Amino acid sequence: MIIVNISTIYMPNHNRPAFYQICCLLWLLSGCSTPIGITKITAEESYKISTISALSGAGQASNNTKAVLQRFNLTELYELNPQQALLNLHQIALTDERRDLLFALAEISYAYGESLPENSSNQTERMGSKNVFLQSAIYAYLYLLGESDEASPSPYDRRFREACELYNRALGYAFRQEQGNGLSFSGGNRDLQVGAVNISLVTNTLGWHIDDFQAFYSADTFDVHGFTVRNRKPGLGLSVIGVSNETSSSPNGGNIPITAFLRVNGSLRDLQAGHRSAQLELYSAYDDIDVMVNGQHIPLQSDTTAPLAYRLNDAELWKAGLKNFMFGAQIENHMLLDQPYQQGRIPVVLVHGTGSSPVWWAEMVNTLRSDQDIRNHYQFWFYIYASSAPIIVSARILRDTLTDMVKQFDPENKDEAIDQMVLIGHSQGGLLTKLAAVDPGDKLWRAIAEKSFESLDIDPQIKSTLHHNLFFNHLPFVKRVIYISTPHRGSFLTKNWVRNLIRTLVTLPSGLIKGGAEQFSRLSGQLKLSAFFRDKIPTSVDGMSPNNPVMKALVEMPLAPGITGNSIIAVLPGKDIKTGNDGVVEYSSAHIDGAESEYIVRTGHSAQGHPLAIEEVRRILLKHINKK
Repeated sequence: MIIVNISTIYMPNHNRPAFYQICCLLWLLSGCSTPIGITKITAEESYKISTISALSGAGQASNNTKAVLQRFNLTELYELNPQQALLNLHQIALTDERRDLLFALAEISYAYGESLPENSSNQTERMGSKNVFLQSAIYAYLYLLGESDEASPSPYDRRFREACELYNRALGYAFRQEQGNGLSFSGGNRDLQVGAVNISLVTNTLGWHIDDFQAFYSADTFDVHGFTVRNRKPGLGLSVIGVSNETSSSPNGGNIPITAFLRVNGSLRDLQAGHRSAQLELYSAYDDIDVMVNGQHIPLQSDTTAPLAYRLNDAELWKAGLKNFMFGAQIENHMLLDQPYQQGRIPVVLVHGTGSSPVWWAEMVNTLRSDQDIRNHYQFWFYIYASSAPIIVSARILRDTLTDMVKQFDPENKDEAIDQMVLIGHSQGGLLTKLAAVDPGDKLWRAIAEKSFESLDIDPQIKSTLHHNLFFNHLPFVKRVIYISTPHRGSFLTKNWVRNLIRTLVTLPSGLIKGGAEQFSRLSGQLKLSAFFRDKIPTSVDGMSPNNPVMKALVEMPLAPGITGNSIIAVLPGKDIKTGNDGVVEYSSAHIDGAESEYIVRTGHSAQGHPLAIEEVRRILLKHINKK
C-alpha cells in the first residue's frame, strides 16, 4: 500500500493541478480512501471543528476567514506573511464592500496581534502590538455596525458572535497599560498599520470622574471562585473592574463594574486617509445602558461578579467576623461600601450575625445584582460590628452610623431614595435592625432596672451613655426591615453553660469596658438590676438568651408606623415547622406577629446564602419599589 500525506507536501498554486493529478493516480494504485470525501465524527468533534478561530487559541483562522483569503488568492501569502496578506486584503476592502472582508480583517488582525511579543522591552513594539488589536476592534465594529449597501450580519450567523468577541477581547489588549496588568484609558492619536485614528475619552457617561479611580482591570483576565454563578451580561464592550479611591462618596473605596465601548466614526476609506475618529465611552454596569448606533439599540457587555470577588479577595476581611467576636476588636469604619454612594438608589443595609462578617452576604448580593431592576434601584451597604458586644450597644452604633451617613450623603435632604432605606439582618443582625425601627420609650430601661432613670445619681457621662443606648426613636429614613433566622425570643443554644463558655473565650471591645465593669457593679447595687444582669456586663450571647428581659421587651414592640417587616425563617429539612429549628434558632423564636410576610426555607441557620431565601429577598425588594 502506498501512503501519501498530502498535508505535509507544499506546492505553489500554479503547480497544484498537476499535483492533484499525481495524488489521484497514487490513490488509484493504492486502493485507499478518496482524496475528497467524508469521515464519520461525533457531534462534539463537529462542534470543535466548526468553532476553530483565532479566539480558540488554536493559532488558526476560522473557515469563514479562510474562504475570504482563498477568494482573493491570499491563502499562500497568509501562510508565509500574515502582515502582508492583511495589508493586501485591506486594500481590496476599500473598494469591495462585502462585510465578510471586514470580519476576515478583524480576525487576521487579532491573530497577528497575538503573534507579536506581549512584553517586549521595546516601547515601539509594545505600542505596535496594542495598535494591531485596536485595528482588530475597529474592523469588527465596522463588520457589525458599519454602514454598507450589504445588510447587517444576522445574529444567527456564527461570525456575528465571533465578531462581538473579537471586538470585546481586542479592546482589552488595545488599552492595556505599558507596565503591569491594568488598563489605561486615554485619548489621542493612534497609528495603525492601515491608517490613523484619533480617539477621544468620554467619561460623562460613567457617573463618576475618572480621577476617582486608582486602577482599571479587564474582568476577563481574572477567574472567579467561591460564587455559585458568575453573572455576565452579553453584549458589546470590554467588561472592566474599576477600583475607586477613598472619597466622600466612597469612604473605603470600592470596585465598580464598568463597560468600555469604542464608538467608531466614518468608513474604512476614512481610516486609510487618517481622518477616522472614535470615542472610548465608559459606562457603569449598574445603569444597564444600551447605546445607540445608527438607530440600533446595542446592549453593553458587563460582569458584575468579578468586581465583587475582587473586593472580597481579602483574607483579613474573611477573618474579621470571628476576630471581632472573640477579641472585641475596635472598628473604625462600621460601614463597608463596595460601590460609591449614588443618589437615586435605595440603600440596602446588610447586618451580619454573631461571629460573622460582610463576606457572608456575598452570594446574596451577587445574585441580586444579576437582576436589572435591583441594579437600577438599589445600592448595598455592609454593616460591620464587634458581635460580642451587648446587642443594645451594637444597635446604637448602627443607628448612629446610619444617621451620620445620611447626613453626609444627603445633607440637604434631596434624595428621596435614601429615605426608603431597607435593613436586612441575619440572626443577631436581625435584632439590631429591629432596634433601628422601633420606638421603645422607657420599655428597655424598665426591662433591666426597677428604679426610674431620672432618679439615677451617677456620673453624668455614664448617665448620658445609658440614655443614648436605651432611649431613642426609630430612624425616620428606614422603611422596611427583613429578618433572616432572627432569634426574637432568644436562641436555645444560649443556655447558661453555653453563655459561660463563651464568656471565657470572648473579649469585649476595650472602648465598651473601659471603666465599665466598675460602673456596672455600682449600678447593679444601686438600681437592683434584674438578676439576669447582676453578675457582669453581658455579652451579645447573653443578650440572645431566652431569659433576657430586654429580649422579652423587644419582641413585644411593634415596628414604628410606616415601617414594614418581613420574615425569612430557616427550619432544617425533615423537621416539623412549628416545633423545628435551624440548628441555632427555633421557629417559635423566629416567628413574629404582624410581619407582612413569613417565608420558610428548609436549610440551616446561615440561610442568607440559600437560593430560595435570596429569591424571597428579591421579591420583597421588587415589591418595595412597586415592581411586583
